[in-house]
Amino acid sequence: MTASVQKAVAGKTPLGSMNRSLRAAAGSKQDEFYTQLSDIEKELRHYTKHFKNKTVLCNCDDPKVSNFFHYFAHNFEKLKLKRLITTCYKNCDSDLFSKSTSESGLHLQYNGDKNGNRVPNPDEIGVYPLNGDGDFRSKECIDLLKQADIVVTNPPFSLFREYVSQLVAHKKNFIIIGNQNAITYKEIFRLFKENRIWLGPSIHSGDREFGVPDHYPLKAAGTRIDANGNKYIRVKGVRWFTNLDYKERHEDLILYKTYRKEEYPRFDHYDAINVNKTKDIPMDYRGAIGVPLTFLDKFSPDQFEIIDGLNRYSILNGPTEKTRGKYLAQVNGAPIYIRVVIKNKKL
Repeated sequence: MTASVQKAVAGKTPLGSMNRSLRAAAGSKQDEFYTQLSDIEKELRHYTKHFKNKTVLCNCDDPKVSNFFHYFAHNFEKLKLKRLITTCYKNCDSDLFSKSTSESGLHLQYNGDKNGNRVPNPDEIGVYPLNGDGDFRSKECIDLLKQADIVVTNPPFSLFREYVSQLVAHKKNFIIIGNQNAITYKEIFRLFKENRIWLGPSIHSGDREFGVPDHYPLKAAGTRIDANGNKYIRVKGVRWFTNLDYKERHEDLILYKTYRKEEYPRFDHYDAINVNKTKDIPMDYRGAIGVPLTFLDKFSPDQFEIIDGLNRYSILNGPTEKTRGKYLAQVNGAPIYIRVVIKNKKL
């Protein structure tokens, strides 16, 4: 392994997935986004207890620019990990990070500090070629997935649905970053309803900056190039998705408003009241309530039950004979943005 490996282990770049920039990325298959180390640190500190004696897999990864690899390698002993595995998609070669191209991927394994300096040195990191290109759907990458206890990464935006389906099928714990609009996918929303996936605690609003490769075109607002020539984009609507528990998600949302019929109109074609802001959820209403997607940032499964999701049709059921031709997320003839339908479990 070369000095370029040391650069990667030292954590030279960053960053994750997704809104206008991400929709463009999905269309052009430019899914290579790198998550900032600071964003990784802010999220993962909530899960420290889950990592003891566990094997962590960072697939859909590229160690030369990945802060996921950097974070876990440098915190290996602190987290008391058993093993760290990361897979690198094609175009990495055996010196890891040259500019030459290769049709084969790589995977790295790190089993902890061996020389006592508590720093991941290059000669302590095993680098192994893959037979294929490193696609997470390949058999050899699935074999590595089977060895993992927890998966932590930034999967491709355009393949988020398929990626999560694979994690669920293999019954893996995970902490991954994606766009909040993924919540509206039928397959993903069903997992939210069944309390099998939820949002992480560290990102609730605003945008996040992500690094992109040198070849990525910077056309939209909110892009920049730093003094070292590294490219970045700012993206709205980014969230962490996980099925690992943390204490903050069991804290009740404080409600203070009481229900008044004139203040809470009903949906035209769905038996629920509409609430435009999470803070305005009435504390004394027993029926179904339609709330914005951002409610899920403050959702406690102990306080509320998720019933459905509304857009043009039910997110869960799609159009039915009863609802065909009707816009379910509609109030007084005006369509509104996607709603999550909930009920208060404590009334």
